[in-house]
Amino acid sequence: MSPTVRPLFVAARAGLSRGRIELRQSFTNAETLWGYFFPTAILLVVMFFLRGAEVPGTNFSLGAQTLPSTLGMTVAFGGLVSVASILTIEREDGTLLRAKATPNGMLGYLISKITLVAGMTLVSVALLLLPGIFLFDGLMLGSVGAWVTLAWVLLIGMVATMPIGAVFGSLLSNPRNLGLIMLPIMGLIATSGIFYPITALPGWVQGLAHVFPIYWLGLGMRSALLPDAMAAVEIGQSWRHLETLLALGAWAVVGLVLAPVVLRRMARRESGSSVAARREKALQRVT
Repeated sequence: MSPTVRPLFVAARAGLSRGRIELRQSFTNAETLWGYFFPTAILLVVMFFLRGAEVPGTNFSLGAQTLPSTLGMTVAFGGLVSVASILTIEREDGTLLRAKATPNGMLGYLISKITLVAGMTLVSVALLLLPGIFLFDGLMLGSVGAWVTLAWVLLIGMVATMPIGAVFGSLLSNPRNLGLIMLPIMGLIATSGIFYPITALPGWVQGLAHVFPIYWLGLGMRSALLPDAMAAVEIGQSWRHLETLLALGAWAVVGLVLAPVVLRRMARRESGSSVAARREKALQRVT
């Protein structure tokens, strides 16, 4: 291995190791476990009570139709909000500054956070999907094609959302500003066909939803887990796999181009004095 490549390899390996350790530690932290189970329980209860309702124009359960949509929402929420939250918190407590001071530390740091958030997202998806298999009828989990579609939508969904989450986290000055991205994301969830077929919404809302990855993640997950007949309630009466791949791929390209630039600028501005100033402001707000 060349002398220039070896340090990068060491940093990447250290990042993977750190990410696995942080993920394992999250299962021993009561607050983090609450963050896993409470939202999942709320979503499952909501979908359970929707079991008796039917998707308009069909005899299919609205609860079963909502389950795959919430899986897509979970992936989007993890990539956009979790990454942004971790970056802003660790900027304030000095973790990011310590990574910056270590040779190739930023590379290792970013790989560790990707590993952590990807693991958290997979756990959250599993916590929704496994009970959902037993609670809802009509899900198409008996074919290899369903699992393949689920896998590629999950993978490209994380690649499409995590870099954008990193950009958000780089632009926010402190964790108290997370509401600036939380509120728009919640609005997009409400208008992206997650809890109700998007074809029931006005045309301009449908057009707006098409711009953002949350709609495409929900559509991709529905295409994996719902019977083909349910495509009739989608826009164009089709699962539109190619469009899903292109839309999420476009967001991935945008994020992967922007994130390194924004992260480098953020890292250059980090210093001991800036961390101390943020801590002082935080202490003043507490007192």
